[in-house]
Order: sequence, then C-alpha cells, then structure tokens
Amino acid sequence: MRLARTLLNVREPILLPRVFGMAESSSDSASSSQGGGSRLIATFVVALLAAALAGGGVYWLTTKSADATAMPVGRGKALQGPPIYLEFDPPFVVNFEAKGTMRFLQVTIKAMTRDPYTAQLIEQHDPVIRNDLLMLLSSQTYETLSSREGKEKLRAEALQVVANVVDAEGGNGANVEQLFFTSFVMQ
Repeated sequence: MRLARTLLNVREPILLPRVFGMAESSSDSASSSQGGGSRLIATFVVALLAAALAGGGVYWLTTKSADATAMPVGRGKALQGPPIYLEFDPPFVVNFEAKGTMRFLQVTIKAMTRDPYTAQLIEQHDPVIRNDLLMLLSSQTYETLSSREGKEKLRAEALQVVANVVDAEGGNGANVEQLFFTSFVMQ
C-alpha cells in the first residue's frame, strides 16, 4: 500500500480492499476516513459513465456515417443527391416511311440519374445505347409519333432500352430515373 501511495502521490490510503471486501491492516484502517470510500465509489461510477458515453458516441458516429453513404436504389425509392443529366450527342436522326413518303425524325435525348456510377456506365457504353435507341426510333410509324400518347410510349420504351443496357453492363438499370426528349422534329 505504501508503494501505491508513493507512486500516485496520495496522502490518504487507497480503499480498494474495503470496497472489494478484503481485510486491511490495522494501521491502514485507523488512518482512513469514512469519506474516502464514497469518493472512490464515485470515481468508479464516473469512470464507468465516461466509458459508456465514449462507447455510445463511437457507435452513433459509425452507424450514422454508414447510413449516410448508403443510397437506396430503384425507381420506387428516391435516390439521394442532385440529378445528373446526360445528353446523347449528336442528336438521333432516323428515317422512316409514312404512306409511301420518306420521313425523317431528329430527336435529342437526355437521361437522368442521381447515381454517379450509373452516369459513368451510360457515358462508357454510349455506342451500345445509341445503337439500341436508333433501332427503336427507326421502327416507329408516323401515326404513332404524331400523337402525344405515342411520344410518351416511345419515351418509356427508350427509358427501358437505356436501363437494359445499364443492367447488362453490371449496373442497376432502375437508377436511370427518367429520359427526356429535349428536341423532337419530324419532316
């Protein structure tokens, strides 16, 4: 006990033996005061509380950062972050026949996603997407493209074409949220 008091520079005896039910020597018990034991218990309680708060803080910070990095996927769930618009440049130009006359269609298309990885996949596989969209656009009829409903149906089909390519290349096609016709000219 003397060694512990010397190392810690404590003037009162350390009351660990009394707290844990161990016997003290008679010389140490005579010099100890009643307030020393309650002060030691209070110190242990404060140390235990500090450790619990530190552990809780670490847990809260690690789960909060994991939740912030997780992004929900799918068209049914809203992705986090600003929208990323990707334009397919140059505009699509296709020809089709309408009542024996050759017609032309020029369409400028933009895809929207909020996922940077999906945007990268769309840019990387632009030739495949352009090919599939050209095939879709050239298979349309003048009557279909003349109505608003026909254009909306074409837009939905074009969105599905882009999503299918993203799926085929290892991404999540559901992250392609929208596809817009920013220019639509028929001659």
